Amino acid sequence: MLQSLVEYAHKNLADSEPGFTTRSVRWLVDVSADGQLINVLPVGDDKGEQTSKCPDMHNMNAGGRAHFLVETLQTISLFCKANEDPKKVATSGEKHQFLKGMICQSSETIPALQPLAGFMKNCEEIEKLRDRFALEKAKPTDWMKWRIAGVDPLQQAEVLEWWRGWRDADQTKGKVEEKPKKGKLGEQLFPDVVSAGMVCFLSGEALEPVATQPKIGGLSGVGGLGTGDVIAGFDKSAFCSFGLEQARNAAMGAKPVRAYVDALNHLIRNHSRKLANTLVVHWFKDSISQENDPLWFLCEPPELTEGAAQQSAREILAALRKGERPIPVNNRYYALTLSGASGRVMIRDWMEGSFEELVARVEQWFSDLEIVARDGGNTAHDPKFMAVCGSIMRDLKDLPAPTATTLWRVALSGLPIPQPIIAQALARFRADIIDDKSFNHARMGLIKAYFIRKGDQQMSAYLNKEHPDPAYQCGRLLAVLADLQRKALGDVGAGVVQRYYVAASQTPGLTLGRLVGNAKNHLNKLEGGLTYWYEGQIAEIMSHIQDRIPSTLNLDQQSLFALGYYQQIAANRAGKNNDTNEITKGDNQ
Repeated sequence: MLQSLVEYAHKNLADSEPGFTTRSVRWLVDVSADGQLINVLPVGDDKGEQTSKCPDMHNMNAGGRAHFLVETLQTISLFCKANEDPKKVATSGEKHQFLKGMICQSSETIPALQPLAGFMKNCEEIEKLRDRFALEKAKPTDWMKWRIAGVDPLQQAEVLEWWRGWRDADQTKGKVEEKPKKGKLGEQLFPDVVSAGMVCFLSGEALEPVATQPKIGGLSGVGGLGTGDVIAGFDKSAFCSFGLEQARNAAMGAKPVRAYVDALNHLIRNHSRKLANTLVVHWFKDSISQENDPLWFLCEPPELTEGAAQQSAREILAALRKGERPIPVNNRYYALTLSGASGRVMIRDWMEGSFEELVARVEQWFSDLEIVARDGGNTAHDPKFMAVCGSIMRDLKDLPAPTATTLWRVALSGLPIPQPIIAQALARFRADIIDDKSFNHARMGLIKAYFIRKGDQQMSAYLNKEHPDPAYQCGRLLAVLADLQRKALGDVGAGVVQRYYVAASQTPGLTLGRLVGNAKNHLNKLEGGLTYWYEGQIAEIMSHIQDRIPSTLNLDQQSLFALGYYQQIAANRAGKNNDTNEITKGDNQ
């Protein structure tokens, strides 16, 4: 996984380099050649502008340190909340002094930074800057950068080179050769490894590993910290092995570490999607456009317009599979599901495979979910992935992360749908039936997909009058009886379905017989033609059930009952929409 991220950085992030990072900068502060505040300008959107080559300070946990040039408003100008914790204010003061010292030190060799050094030493100008931030209603945690006498210092080679030199000197300052501690298991078993340089897990090169690794940002909405989370961290003795300390337990060099961190941060910012309480990021070995991205279709399938100006997701996917759209040969996909947990990045799932395999899986997902629309006219639009997830919950906000992750893997890997997920879908279907709500297409498609992936060859998007399972036929029968009641009595409030659906779907042997007997009273209220038609419908369904009405139904059978009921209702509506008493969309095709 990490190696794939390193490869992504090498291909797509030319600016990736140890000691630098990309930040979401929200403000640009303009300083004149004589060190006076000119203006404060917002940059980018509400989240800021992605700015590369921002100096990234190491060993920030030591306290009192700040990032060179690009920092938060709180550190640069001491702009704090009115009720800020005094300890945080004091910490900001320490960082401010550290930053001011660095800027003044750099200005001694870089004339272009002298105006900024003068500005930082001028308390009146700093106060003006704070006032402007307050006027702009900025946040103390927003990041800002400088423009000095009309020039961006981050674009000046001498400024970046000074930072590289300062960083190298600071990292080696006071550093002594480490010796293994006496009595450590690592010294006893691996004396050469502990005392000498180690092999990088990512590059295979012999090197001195970084002691701590940079943080991954963007996970605060899925359990992560606002300050970032680490993938490989060894701050507890329980995480260390064989007497090795800190990152020696997963030895990695500075360059590959910076590469994978930059790659993952870039993907989270630009190619991630929230899935319950997780983030899903995906990418390809060779970049492809969004209109050829199967995973984009999975989450945002195009809908057919009235004039069919757009292709459906399945048509586009079929074109990709047949090679009718230009895509890289031998391409691969990578999909990573992650969240935060107490300052650490939790990898919930990792999938990779060929592009062709991905196309086939996503195409299969939509095909399995295909279901007739509730009005019986055509099939429903291809559902978004989150619509499928939401179909099993009362409120999508309550969707558990493991359930969402499971469905994501089911879609991408072509796996069977777990029965507990169908149990949830069935419970929501019953609740909507009782509340007399409209049918949820994604939910019905999911139930149908469950049987398709179990090998049910008789299951189709439309009504199958010949389906061999009595549970399916029992669902059909209830739909016809409910339609008969509405036709005979009109709107009677709580009808057959609201009063008897749950009982009929669980114990049809005890319920359907009584309902069929009562149907004679409803038939007597109809005119001859309709009476004959409904009698024919009931007789046709009973010919498939015969004497096999089950006394009870298990979960799978109750799901078949729901599908039979739904597809029969859709078929009935299709007949009515065509102004005929014949069911025109009900036949299996």
